[in-house]
Amino acid sequence: MTANSYCVFEYLYRDAGNYKAWGELLLQGALSDADVECLRERFMGGGYFIAEQIGIPTLFENLWEECHSCRSDLDHVWHEFSDVREATPEDVASLPLWGKASDLVTAVRKVRTWNEVCSKNWGDTWL
Repeated sequence: MTANSYCVFEYLYRDAGNYKAWGELLLQGALSDADVECLRERFMGGGYFIAEQIGIPTLFENLWEECHSCRSDLDHVWHEFSDVREATPEDVASLPLWGKASDLVTAVRKVRTWNEVCSKNWGDTWL
């Protein structure tokens, strides 16, 4: 596997207290500028999405673990797009392959409405 045939989708979960957990997806292939623009256009407010609706790992549990806490009234369902970058050899060696870059774009394009109920962090589910 060569690094130039992969990219990394960077995203985060930021709670209402501005505490953050970061995530990265290793994707096979590249995303064009047009693909990234498509993602931004489809994400709520240019960057917010519900991870469960597009089949990517949620990050709120990571935040709770890092902060030695659990779900609180600061939590919500939204994840935030950060960037897409070319993968480094270290990324390819250390990150699990999520899938194809085109599959991520397809998953986002299929979303007609961001549905908060799709998230396991919705409502009183965990309270």
